[in-house]
Amino acid sequence: MSHNNQKKIALINDFTGFGKCSITVALPVISALKIQCCPVPTSIFSNHTAYPEYFFDDYTDKMQEYIDRWKGLQLEFEGISTGFLGSAKQIEIVRRFIEDFKGENTVVIVDPVMGDDGVKYATYTEEMCEKLRELVCLSDIITPNLTECCILTDTEYREAMDYKAIRKMADRLAQMGPEKIVITGIMRDRYISNYVYEKGKKDMIIKSKRIGITRSGTGDIFSAIISADAVNGVDFMTSVRRAVQFIKKCLVISDERNIPQEDGVCFEDVLTNLL
Repeated sequence: MSHNNQKKIALINDFTGFGKCSITVALPVISALKIQCCPVPTSIFSNHTAYPEYFFDDYTDKMQEYIDRWKGLQLEFEGISTGFLGSAKQIEIVRRFIEDFKGENTVVIVDPVMGDDGVKYATYTEEMCEKLRELVCLSDIITPNLTECCILTDTEYREAMDYKAIRKMADRLAQMGPEKIVITGIMRDRYISNYVYEKGKKDMIIKSKRIGITRSGTGDIFSAIISADAVNGVDFMTSVRRAVQFIKKCLVISDERNIPQEDGVCFEDVLTNLL
């Protein structure tokens, strides 16, 4: 009997028990959009690293054996979505996963979690950055923020980068492979902008008024919506708008409840809105 009678996304990211980020938020979002979410954990955290203390277990050496069992089941995926990857070895495992499981109709979504606010994460070596570029070459959709866009294209970061310069980076990224790109979190006065690029179509800037404080997990939610919508055949621009609006609702409710910043967003309250 086939195990492939339902649409599935393989979600490769860390698992964080508390703090609402990574697999913990992406899985229910993908499920709400009627796609089976099949996680591949890269590491296990009791809570994310913004808290004073946390438990951490690196899953790198277990990942390939875990994945090999899926090969034995002859699983097929309509989507493969990647998040934070903590080492060059993990990125290499993910590259092989894509090569092994990407079928003719599989959409690969890479969220290149590498840095923020113009700063590369301390864990990211130049080798890791180069291997992330290799993943981008295998992708159909990528969702970098402005910092990650600059790292991937070897462009000097400027907070007030104009849209002409951003378009130039999007062109360079598209030449690497992906057909669709959304550059997230571009700060403009009281607004956050998302630059949406799709080959063969006019670029679009989708703006949203800033709500409250920056919170963990919003990028994972954004990527999860984009991933599930891509598998469901939703228009890319429509998908980005939906993700932006959904996260705005999450932020409003989290502020109303006075949720601590590191605890993330109350997405559960509005999850049914995605339907």
